[in-house]
Parts: sequence; structure tokens; C-alpha cells
Amino acid sequence: MSLVEIDLYKELKKHFGFSQFKGLQEEVIKSIISNENTFVVMPTGGGKSLCYQLPALMKEGTAIIVSPLIALMKNQVDALRGISSHDGIAHVLNSSLTKAEIRQVKEDITSGITKLLYVAPESLTKDENVAFLRTVPISFMAVDEAHCISEWGHDFRPEYRNLKSIIGKIGDNIPIIGLTATATPKVQEDILKNLGMPDARTFTASFNRPNLYYEIRPKTKNVDADIIRFVKQNQGKSGIIYCLSRKRVEELAQVLQVNGVNAVPYHAGLDPKKRAKHQDMFLMEDCEVVVATIAFGMGIDKPDVRFVIHHDIPKSIESYYQETGRAGRDGGEGHCLAFYSYKDIEKLEKFMSGKPVAEQEIGHALLQEVVAYAETSISRRKFILHYFGEEFPDDGEGAEMDDNVRFPKKKIEAQDQVVELLKAIQSTKQTYKSRNVVNVLIGNENALIKSHKTHLQPFFGLGKSHDDKYWMALIRQVLVAGFLRKDIETYGVIKLTDAGRTFIESPESFMMTEDHSFYDANNDTVITADKGSGAVADQQLMNMLKDLRKKVAKRLSVPPFVVFQDPSLEDMALKYPISIEEMKNIHGVGDGKAKKYGKDFIQFIKKYVDENDITRPDDLIVKSTGVNSALKLYIIQNVDRKLPLDDIAAAKGLSMANFIKEMEQIVYSGTKLNINYWIDDVLDEDQQEEIHEYFLESENDKIEAAMEEFDGDYDVEELRLYRIKFISDVAN
Repeated sequence: MSLVEIDLYKELKKHFGFSQFKGLQEEVIKSIISNENTFVVMPTGGGKSLCYQLPALMKEGTAIIVSPLIALMKNQVDALRGISSHDGIAHVLNSSLTKAEIRQVKEDITSGITKLLYVAPESLTKDENVAFLRTVPISFMAVDEAHCISEWGHDFRPEYRNLKSIIGKIGDNIPIIGLTATATPKVQEDILKNLGMPDARTFTASFNRPNLYYEIRPKTKNVDADIIRFVKQNQGKSGIIYCLSRKRVEELAQVLQVNGVNAVPYHAGLDPKKRAKHQDMFLMEDCEVVVATIAFGMGIDKPDVRFVIHHDIPKSIESYYQETGRAGRDGGEGHCLAFYSYKDIEKLEKFMSGKPVAEQEIGHALLQEVVAYAETSISRRKFILHYFGEEFPDDGEGAEMDDNVRFPKKKIEAQDQVVELLKAIQSTKQTYKSRNVVNVLIGNENALIKSHKTHLQPFFGLGKSHDDKYWMALIRQVLVAGFLRKDIETYGVIKLTDAGRTFIESPESFMMTEDHSFYDANNDTVITADKGSGAVADQQLMNMLKDLRKKVAKRLSVPPFVVFQDPSLEDMALKYPISIEEMKNIHGVGDGKAKKYGKDFIQFIKKYVDENDITRPDDLIVKSTGVNSALKLYIIQNVDRKLPLDDIAAAKGLSMANFIKEMEQIVYSGTKLNINYWIDDVLDEDQQEEIHEYFLESENDKIEAAMEEFDGDYDVEELRLYRIKFISDVAN
């Protein structure tokens, strides 16, 4: 009896205790057992690993599983040993093993005990390993995380590129199985080409996760408060918060802890013991939230993660899909919330600037897809599935689990503009990517457009009555509608589809949804946001507090900025403090300042809250972590001892500019710092008087304005130091 005729259900029950296969598993397993090259695209949580584990246990010889993730290999080996009477059933072969352990692995393979051998691609390139594997029967080769082969994948690893030639060295005609959880059509084509199996049987499961709710909120200066509020609304539920940098992970975990959330940090910089401990705490529910870099979650299979928050937007839709995919694996609710500001995109682009040009191009293309996703106002689920080459009907499963669908934006008729767009693409012989199609429409010349002489064509600039944001939004919606497609070979070049050509011939109504507007002005994120977005200060109260500040300043004969700075007023308009204690938790307000100026403001806010029947977010007086309190104390004590300022800075490894910044924070939050002993050395009496007069009469305390006023008479450091003395003497 051939393997294919064996009762797969019996084998499944015997080895894994399940009585049913999930989704495409049965079809995939049959293909592998029949020795066919097989390619599997199955989203996170879809049961990919069983697709190669069951055939490996059933077939003659040892299956080689190539995986880049040591944590994942270890998890799978432990799980397989748990279902077998022999520990040798599965092994890992990597550089962490001792000579004795390697000998044991080879013995178990030779004697036929080992059915699955997990290796990293690096271990597979070693000559002694290749020579050994040539001598033993290999059932098949499974390449997990196969998207690592493609430069267009979100996690490209150069060592994956050589796999095809290594497989050839180990043996002829070894069946290959490629598996990935996220792959766009472009990446899928790349994988098949690089593994040398264009004829592979391909199985693609649906990327739709109907139980996940997708939401994007604008990222404001109060993002920590927004996150704390969200986590507290979901108390008792497990969640992961992703940040891009280790530093931010540590800071946010601390902020959550001091605000009563049981959270732990996780990143590659922690020592392995601590990392393992924090991972176990999360798995065993000894903590509710893990704040992590993307190093976390690769080997995690916790089924009941209820929310995934992205503090920073990821570098690609694949990364976003994979990370959000860690929510709701048990089919229960999963809330995927990401905070977006275009400033973060610019930061990511800066990081790319040192890389090779080809890599930069790919990185920029992937980032633009993320921008499109964040700013789009069509169904986010539809957008993601379209990105992975899957159509999604308006009434498909989980259609309403989406902020854009729940809170729809205004729609406008765009039939004529769609025709204009499609004709522009047709007239330019389908040679441009979306950015240049837009340049053609709005009449924006550049080197590429000139080289094609497009700027001389009669249609050039025909769409300038609309701006570039309008046209980018329309292109995205027309792509999803299926009138355009992105060419696979020349990724990003836009081509017409048959439906697009038909539309040019006989246009119909096309209702375009207006995009969200997320833009930055003066480095502050200014947002027009939808319902359910992050906290935005009470503008009416903000204006009233500015008036009150003016009155108080006049009464005390000091400039308004001496009383409270704008960021402090903004924070008051967000948190409505009505006691001195609460006032101390306002941004930039310390003990001294709260006691000296707080009373008028507290009374005013209390009256405003009562009259307008406002529910205060009293659980959300975000306590700061006091990370720098030791440094501040050190500075205050040493200034009191009249030590030279440059010595105090050097002792803490601070540049003078950063040291001045620390002193500014101290005096602006209401603590006196007497630096007269230093100022008297730097500036004579007349100079001090001149600067004092300026700050006393000035509308604001901005150094740029002072520099302009004095036109180079003083340098930045002198003015900043005198401002510290001024605030300390006049305000505190």
C-alpha cells in the first residue's frame, strides 16, 4: 500500500491527537507525500508546521527543516519530543551544540531514529554537514519562512539565496517544500524562482483574519496617555505593544508600570536569562502586557493575545500583518491598533540612507505601501488582502471589523478623474510608478519625465485642479477596484487591466472616499481624525488658559512664559487638574511651580469642568517614571556647591548643550538654580542687564527670537544660560 493510500486521519490522530485537518493542511500533506515540489502560503496561526511534520513522521528518511529562528526550532523540537517515546525523533543542528551533542545527532540520524532535523541556513553551508547529509536518506527539504529568500520580502536574509545549490550538493531530486506566512505575488514569484521549482504545486490559504479589528489613530505628543487609556480599558487581557527602538521599549514599559499596568520589556539587548523570564511571565500570565521590539513573538504561540499595539508604524505591510497576526489566534477577539505620524516614516527613510541603492528603492516602495495603508479611508481589510493578491467582497466575513468601515468617510463622485487617470497611464505607455503618474497629472517635471519627453505631451498637467494627495488616494482605490495592477517584474510600475480598458470605453460612476489627513506642522502632529482617535487637547479651555496666564503674568509683572509654557497648558487642557497634587503631574510643572502659580489655574479649571459637565480622565494623570530624578538631584546639589558647570556636565558624560537642557527642565518645573557664580564670569553687569530687560519685555522666551534681537552679540549658550538665571530668579 502506498503512503498516499494510508489513512491520513489515523496518522493525524496517532501522532498529534487531532481528528480534523485545518484548512488546506490535508491537500498540502498529500502533495508532500507524493514527492511533489510544494509551495505553501498560509497565514500565521493557520497550522503551517503540521504540513511538514506529519509527512516527515510518515516517510522514510530524515526531513531537513531550514528555519532562521532558533527560538522557533527549539519550541518545535520540544513539542515533537513530547509526542514521541524517543527524544531523538527531532534534533536541532547548529553552532551552539558541543562535539558530543553533534555526534549524538549524527548517530540518531544514521540509525533512522530522527525524522526531523532543524537547521539554520548557515549550518547547512558547512562542508562537513553537507558531506554527512549526502550519506543518509533525506525524505524532503522544507524551507520555512521562505520569504527570507526574496529581497522584496520583509525579512530578506542573503544566506537563504544559496539554498538551491546546497540542496543540489546534498542530493539529486530531493523534493522541496517552501512555506511562508506572508508573501505578496511578487515575493511568491521570487521564492519559486530562487528555489528552482517553477512547477511546484502552490497552495495559498486566505489571508483574511475575520476576528481581528484594524484601527489606526494619529500619533500625538500624548501617545503614552492614549496607550495607557487603551490598556486600562482592556484590563485583564493579554497584549503586545511593539516599538521600533530598545530605548523606547524600556521607557514605555516603565511608564506603564508606574501607572499600574503589569508590563515587562523584551528586546534583543536584554540578557538571555531576563528575556526568557519575561517571555515566560507573559506566557504564564504573570504579566498582562509585553512591550517589545519585533525580536519578540517569533517563537510565541500564545492563543489569547487580545490586542497588539504598534507604538511606531512598521517598515512594511508584511511586518504589520505578521505582528498583528499574533492577536486572537484562538478565534476570539483581537484588536490591532497602530499609531501613525508621517514623521515616523521620515525617520525610517533616514535609517535607509546608508544602504545600497537597490535596497533603498525596495525599502522606500515597501514604506509607501505602509503610508497608503495608514492614510487610506477604504476598508483596511480589503487593502491588506489586495496587497497579498486576494480579493475581498464588501460583505465578506469580518468586513465590519475595521475603523474605516465602522466610521465611514465622505464619498465623492470621481468618474471623470478615473478616466483621466487611466488615459494618462495608457498615453505614457504604462511606464511609470504611481508617484510619476501623479507628477504627469499635476504637471510636475523631473528628469525621468523629461527623458521620456512626457512634459511635451498635450495631456501633461491636465489634472492640476487636484493636488498630489488626491491623485495618490485615487490610484490606491482604483488599484483595489481592479482597474489597475502593479507589474510583478518591474515592481511598482502601474499597468491597466482589462477592466480598466473597459472603463475608459464605457465609464460608470466611481465613488471615491476622501483620505484621512495626517500632516505635520511646526513639528507638532496636526490631525483631522475620525471618531475613536487619540486624545486631543480641549481647544476652548486652552484659549481660556492662555488668557488667564496673561492676566496672572500682568499681575506679577512677568512675561507669560514665566508662569507656564504652552506644553504645560496643553497638558492641563487634556487632563483637567483640580488639585495641587494633580497639577504636579502636568508636563513641565514641578512642586515649586505648582505651589507658586497653580492655585488660580486649579480654581479656573474646576469651575470650567463643573459648568461644562466634563468627565475628567482622572485615571489618566500619567505619572512620569522619574528616570532622571537622580541626575536632577546631582545637578542641584553640585550647583549649590558652586562647582564649575563644565565639570558637573563632564562628570555625567553630558555635552554642554545637553547639560543646559537638563538645567532648563529643572528651572522650568519650578526649582531654583543659582548659577550667578558662573554667569558673573561669563557676562559683565551691563550685558546681564541688557539680556534681563529683553526677557522681561519679551512675548516669548524663544532663543531664536533673542538671537535675532541681539544680532550676534551673544552666542546661543550665553543666552540659554542667562535664561536659566532669569527663570530661576523671576519665576521660581
